[in-house]
Amino acid sequence: MGGTGTDQGRSAVRAYIGSFTSAGGRGVLAADVDPDTGALTVTGGSDAVPDPSFLALDGPVLHAVSETGAGAVAAFDVTGPAPRPLGAPVPVDGSAPTHLALAAGHLLTANYTSGSVTALPLAEDGTARPATAVLRHEGSGPVADRQRGPHAHQVLPDPSGGWILSVDLGTDSVRICALDPVTGTLTLHGETALRPGTGPRHLAFHPAGTHAYVLNELEPTLTVCRWDPAKGVLEPLGETPVVPEGTAGPSYPSEVVAAPDGRFLWAAVRGDDTLAVLALDADGARARLTATVPCGGTWPRDLTLDPSGRHLYAANERSGDVTWFTLDPETGIPTRAGAIEAPAASCVVLG
Repeated sequence: MGGTGTDQGRSAVRAYIGSFTSAGGRGVLAADVDPDTGALTVTGGSDAVPDPSFLALDGPVLHAVSETGAGAVAAFDVTGPAPRPLGAPVPVDGSAPTHLALAAGHLLTANYTSGSVTALPLAEDGTARPATAVLRHEGSGPVADRQRGPHAHQVLPDPSGGWILSVDLGTDSVRICALDPVTGTLTLHGETALRPGTGPRHLAFHPAGTHAYVLNELEPTLTVCRWDPAKGVLEPLGETPVVPEGTAGPSYPSEVVAAPDGRFLWAAVRGDDTLAVLALDADGARARLTATVPCGGTWPRDLTLDPSGRHLYAANERSGDVTWFTLDPETGIPTRAGAIEAPAASCVVLG
């Protein structure tokens, strides 16, 4: 699409949608967000980078993975109505990066096919420089067609900023690393083993920073963990289903988000194409499935909560749309409020 759009109707909150260009996606779309209804209005886009499947916003700069065999990250200026590429993509020295995050002046990527995490320092203009570290995961799992080797699926800093966690679907584990902000070195600190065959995909932290919730892809469950930021230790406490008992499946959970007040979690589940509502107890140590609702499309790959905590957005990859929901403040149950067309949508970020 190359950068068409309009400056009219700008709002304080913007949305950015990533997609798979190899499946007919439009690259990265930018949209205005109505602060009252949560409605999206697309203002422009860029297809300059192949398969920008996951995004991270850093002020006026939007970072995207290029989920290709070679693997790269790209930066966009998002001060205008349409994303504008900032230089050429930078290799991540890993294959098929699926996720990225910002921490301590660096961009971090989780590289699915190569089973590794990469650190790239950020230049003064916000763009990524060549990689300073690649930490390769090791191990496998019992699900032969999905777990022959490591598959890093998510990387993110903990709320204290002291640790980097990487979730590996192939090894049924979460690794805890230290990032040196000066040298960009990644050092393995510890690894938490989860139940074999669950295939952990993504995690979200409780707003208090004392618990983490690991969403499993190969079994439709959520593993509740205690998080000790002083020691950098993640301790599994138990599992909770994210689909009702008796669901025929197959079900492949994709993303989990936590309410700002710590009362609810929401999880997207592909296959039965639902959004699960989970209630948390007062300290966040227990989660209970309370409801499921249709995701508004097919194959919800990503789920995003708006900054106010009032609206939820699902990127429905196979139906090619982004659907938004209004959240009931008492029950946490989402009610569909609208949708826009977004072919092969894979990610939504707001800011």
